[in-house]
Amino acid sequence: MITMSTVVDLRSDTVTQPTVAMRAAMMAAPLGDDVFADDPSVNALQHALAERLGFEAALFMPTGTQSNLAALMAHCQRGEEYIVGQFAHTYRWEGGGAAVLGSIQPQPLPHQADGSLSLADIEANIKPDDAHFARTRLLTLENTIGGKVLPMDYLAAASALAQKHGLTRHLDGARLFNAAVAVDAADPYAAARRICSHFDSVSVCFSKGLGAPVGSVLCGSAAVIQRAHRWRKMLGGGMRQAGVLAAAAHHALDHHVHRLADDHALAQRLAQGLQGIAGLSVEAPQTNIVFVDVAQGERAAGLLPYLKSRGVLATGLYRLRFVTHLDVDAAGVDHAVATVREYFA
Repeated sequence: MITMSTVVDLRSDTVTQPTVAMRAAMMAAPLGDDVFADDPSVNALQHALAERLGFEAALFMPTGTQSNLAALMAHCQRGEEYIVGQFAHTYRWEGGGAAVLGSIQPQPLPHQADGSLSLADIEANIKPDDAHFARTRLLTLENTIGGKVLPMDYLAAASALAQKHGLTRHLDGARLFNAAVAVDAADPYAAARRICSHFDSVSVCFSKGLGAPVGSVLCGSAAVIQRAHRWRKMLGGGMRQAGVLAAAAHHALDHHVHRLADDHALAQRLAQGLQGIAGLSVEAPQTNIVFVDVAQGERAAGLLPYLKSRGVLATGLYRLRFVTHLDVDAAGVDHAVATVREYFA
C-alpha cells in the first residue's frame, strides 16, 4: 500500500538496500586482509564469479568505475587507443579517467538504434600502424547499454572483427546479469557465460540490480588480472577486511540473479501504464530501465518536482529515466503511473 510517506525511488537500481538475508551473510562472513590476499570471503567471491563466467581469475573492486579503469589500463599502454560508444559509461560517465590517469585515447563512435556500434564504423576507425596515430588496442562494449541488450550474434561478430585486427576486448557488464536474464531467464548464468565468451575481460557490478551495497568484480585471464591488480593498488582500491562487502556480493550472485526478471516485468508494467499520455513518448524497455521523452515546455520542467512532491523519484528533464529494482514493487509502479497521469490530466 502506498501512502504519502512512501518514497518510490526510480532514479537508479543503485539505491537498493541490503536485504535481511544479505545483512546476515555480511555479519557471518569470515574475514582476512585482502591486501595480503587472505580474506576468504573475497577469495571465494572472485573464484565463484570467474568460474561461472568462464575466466581464469577475478578481482574485487570498490566501484565499477575503478574496475573499468583498471581493465582499460591493463589492456592499453600510454598513447594507445580504445574504441568505445559515444554514450558508453567508460567514455561519458566515468570522469575521463582513461585519458586523465591512463593516457589512453578514446575513439568514441555513434550508437545504432539497438545500442550497438556499427561493425563498419569500428573497422573504419582502427588506425593503421603509423607514428602519426595512437595505436588502436582495445574494443570496449557495454551490455546492457541504456537498458538495451546487445544481440548475441552481434557480440560474436564484433568480437571476431576485433580479433581479426589484433584488438583485445573488454565488456562493461555493469548490468551483465540483466542482459543474461533477458537472453535466457531459465538459465541466466549460462547466458552470462556465453556473453562473456566474446571478451578478454568483463566488469560486473553488484551494487545495481543485484542489490549489494558496494562493489564490482573484474574477470579476465590471469595475466590481465595481475596487471589490473597493480593498477587497483595505485588507484587506491586495496581494501583490508573487505569480506564484509564481498559476502554481500556473493549472496547477490547466488540469490538475486533470477529475480531480475521481476524488475524487467515491473519495467514493462510501468511503460505500459504510461502509454497514451499526451506529450509523452515511452520507449519499450528490454530490461529494467524505462526512458520517457517529454514534450519540451513549461509542463516538462514541472514534472519531476511534482513527482517528488508525491513521493516518486526519477531523473532527467525532457528525457526521463525510471529504473526498477528489488526495492520497488507493483504498488510503487502503479503509484508512479498514477502520479504522472495526475500531473498531465
